[in-house]
Amino acid sequence: MKGQVHNKEFIEENNISDSLMKIEEQSEKLIRIIEKNKNNIENYYLDMLDENIDIEDIEQKSASLKRAMSNITKSLANTYTLSDELNSRANDIRRQNKRRILGAPSNAVIDLKEKITGHFAQGINIYKLLIVCFVGSFLGVVVELIWCLYKHGYIESRAGLVYGPFNLLYGVGAVVMTVCLYKFRNRGSWISFAGGMLVGAVVEYACSWLQEMVFGSRSWDYTGMPFNINGRICLLYSVFWGILGVLWIKNIYPRMSKLILKIPDKKGKIITWVLTVFFIINSAMSCIALDRYADRRKDIAPSNDFERFIDERFPNERIEKIYANMEFSDED
Repeated sequence: MKGQVHNKEFIEENNISDSLMKIEEQSEKLIRIIEKNKNNIENYYLDMLDENIDIEDIEQKSASLKRAMSNITKSLANTYTLSDELNSRANDIRRQNKRRILGAPSNAVIDLKEKITGHFAQGINIYKLLIVCFVGSFLGVVVELIWCLYKHGYIESRAGLVYGPFNLLYGVGAVVMTVCLYKFRNRGSWISFAGGMLVGAVVEYACSWLQEMVFGSRSWDYTGMPFNINGRICLLYSVFWGILGVLWIKNIYPRMSKLILKIPDKKGKIITWVLTVFFIINSAMSCIALDRYADRRKDIAPSNDFERFIDERFPNERIEKIYANMEFSDED
């Protein structure tokens, strides 16, 4: 049996080598064909000077070359994709072999294990994305706390929810980044960087705009920074999002997926849905508490027992401590 496995691997390896060799041979053949027919095409230019030349015939020949160019362009793009992914997978395996204990597993290894085990959170199904949201919401706050401590010398809340150290901005960002970059997880890092910049900027702008539209407040403002757009996003932090995109899909995501693989299916599904309910309640309470905080700033008294409960449970001091960076617009 062992010999048969080795034999199968040997055959598959040779088939791959043959396929790649054929691609290379055909590319060289194409160059020779173009060079061979180049003189014929250049001689045709003289024929075009004939007053009786058929213009429609010229247009047909031009259209033929355009179709050929389109086919060559598609082939070039496909060949580059194959080359980039093969090189990226090789680098992932090389890094994994160097750091077998502490290094992040390659995404290809995670893909294979998820497929073999039929795990409940394989690929980017609903369970995986929910877990990604939970983890991203927590890790984002931790990173912000460390950054605040490093930059200002003190610890300040960066939470986005009233219960626990969670911020859905980072959770949503992690989900969107995972969905957008998952297809390129085995590609070169430059794609993850560019994708991370774009995804991060869009999510950050959307969340800033939504917060201001709903609550009339902002939790960040980049107005004084160069290359900013309406103070909601700026080039520097977009670059940070790009770096995070590479770290996320190449390092954090596979590590997280490796840990998720250790969670039994039944327990994993139960835990995921329990956490989902908690986050829904947490998000709803956060919105209600912020809404009442905004009303209190306008001297609007509570109109029922529930609003009075919210005012007692989430007084101004607590809201201002949780949302330490939040600023309301002058209109309020």
